[in-house]
Amino acid sequence: MTRTIRWGVLGCAGIAAKAVIPAIQSSRLGRVEAIASRDFGRAGEMAARFGITRAHGSYEALLADTQIDAIYNPLPNHLHVSMTIMALEHGKPVLCEKPIALNANELMRLAAAQKAASLPVAEAFMVRHHPQWKRARALVAEGRIGAARAIQTIFSYYLDDPQNVRNQASIGGGGLYDVGCYAINTARLLFGSEPLRAIALLERDPVFDTDRLTSGLMEFPEGRQLVFTCSTQLALTQAVTVTGTRGRLEIPIPFNPPADAPTRLVLDDGRDLAGGGREEIVIEPVDQYRAQADAFAEAILFGTPLETGLEDAVANMKVIDALFRSAASGHWEVP
Repeated sequence: MTRTIRWGVLGCAGIAAKAVIPAIQSSRLGRVEAIASRDFGRAGEMAARFGITRAHGSYEALLADTQIDAIYNPLPNHLHVSMTIMALEHGKPVLCEKPIALNANELMRLAAAQKAASLPVAEAFMVRHHPQWKRARALVAEGRIGAARAIQTIFSYYLDDPQNVRNQASIGGGGLYDVGCYAINTARLLFGSEPLRAIALLERDPVFDTDRLTSGLMEFPEGRQLVFTCSTQLALTQAVTVTGTRGRLEIPIPFNPPADAPTRLVLDDGRDLAGGGREEIVIEPVDQYRAQADAFAEAILFGTPLETGLEDAVANMKVIDALFRSAASGHWEVP
């Protein structure tokens, strides 16, 4: 009989409460057994809410808990590397929220620690575990839209709360870190290659100093291109369009598809502008966070390769670094 992974959660982040803890609690191979917060009362409240056995009043106490097999790290971005390294030093694999680091140099320290510990570490790009992305990648690879040449992506929401970590520049807030990373990650997935150069236009909030509106252009091998816009102060919007030489593929809800309702992909062969060549592909409901939790548990239990391990994380982080450099220099930058 396959054992289950006993998870510990660092902090009481919104994404943990809204999506990840419920997903782990309903997963095949895991259960959240402990949660930690620097505010013990808050940890206790979260534990009671989700039926978690133990609450800790410090992150260190959770990491030292011998009854925990793996850690989920959704702390503010500036704590991702340090707390993940500390977890590895306690012998615990880590699923860490994106971005897993603030720059590639910082990430290399984590990669060295992971190599020394020889334990799984993954960046929590839950979208990679949703079948709509697996199907999209297959459709592109099969040539259903001809040669895929261009991707347009937008990902935005409106958030002006100064207390929210996404609006605090000193701890890694801003749109490129929070949602622009998805545009980069999924374009790398669909093209199956790494960008050769990148250029960005970035506008900062005058109070928060975070990037609230960022657009980027990336050139991939064979002249393929990604154009994306991300924002923390635009209306809620998500869309991905992949255009090829013989058609296009649309992903209407690419990053936060509902867990309890079907999603769809749209293929169009481009024969006209009225939808004459339109085909819808329906994907049955999937909780991508649950799929992510089980995939990480399988990596621990069976040695299954990680979808977004540190090698993939380094590649994505180098592109983010290049975009920030470009926004400052006004020139193309090489990841």
